Amino acid sequence: MSRPNVYVTRKVPEQALEILRSVASVTVWDREDVPPPREVILRELAQAEGVFSLLTDRIDAEVMAAAPRLKVVSNFAVGYDNIDIPAATKRGIVVTHTPDVLTETVADFTVCLMLAAARRLVEADRYTRDGKWKTWEPLLLAGQDIHHATLGLIGLGRIGAAVARRAQGFGMRVLYYDVVRREDLERSLSIAYLSLDDVLRDSDVISVHVPLSEHTRHLMGRAQFALMKNTAVFVNTSRGPVVDQRALAEALASRRIFAAGIDVFEQEPVSPDDPLLKLDNAIVVPHIASASIPTRIRMATLAAENLVAVLQGKRPPNPVNPEVLAK
Repeated sequence: MSRPNVYVTRKVPEQALEILRSVASVTVWDREDVPPPREVILRELAQAEGVFSLLTDRIDAEVMAAAPRLKVVSNFAVGYDNIDIPAATKRGIVVTHTPDVLTETVADFTVCLMLAAARRLVEADRYTRDGKWKTWEPLLLAGQDIHHATLGLIGLGRIGAAVARRAQGFGMRVLYYDVVRREDLERSLSIAYLSLDDVLRDSDVISVHVPLSEHTRHLMGRAQFALMKNTAVFVNTSRGPVVDQRALAEALASRRIFAAGIDVFEQEPVSPDDPLLKLDNAIVVPHIASASIPTRIRMATLAAENLVAVLQGKRPPNPVNPEVLAK
């Protein structure tokens, strides 16, 4: 009996490839620095039953139409805005993702960005390396305190709740806004629900944790930055297009807000000409919030387990469109 064909769109941890190779013939894109071009994806998926995809891979209706044997798209991520879910569902293709396993790691990194931006850590490191440090000064690179400050969470899903738990260790007051109110978490975490505008007005630190959708695209724009305190620190580890990046750069350049820590961007990789890269009060990092070694290995193995389950006619651990499985 022939083995199903699986295409993996980037080099991933070997543990995941071993799982895939136990049941399938596996082809892996051999470049680490760039994703496969669209024409390569179209060619490789023509005979594939499964694809192990990344957020950088657009798996849309055209790709699916060119892949008549495709049964499963296993996304190596929590988010799946790179995949046309309605098109997949219409064709009976199962889409899976990797939730939960990266929650704590992303929450850790969110707090890391909060602290680094508030205390001007990267700016201070550069200042020292550039030989500018001459003496101790009372206000040299003075920043904002995190302890006992007010944290505003935009979105209270798994990661937002994990950040709220960490905030307790800093004695922070926590506010949140979400389209779904979570009264259970309000009680257990001692946090308060407010409107979006009120969270923005009242918070010293604002951290975004919403999925990307047509409703959240540019959720944070000029009007929202105008509501924030001029001492506010803004952090985004969710999805880049949730934030109007030009509006954020303007708010930082004009000192309308104090600082920002940004892990995700409207266009990735970010352009070298992007105004955010020229601002001392912006920390910009290359989409690495989940990039601890144990977490990335677990994400990869979970994605592989999802894919293999579908190929074997079993229910995958994390389907995005489970209605396909009921057919």
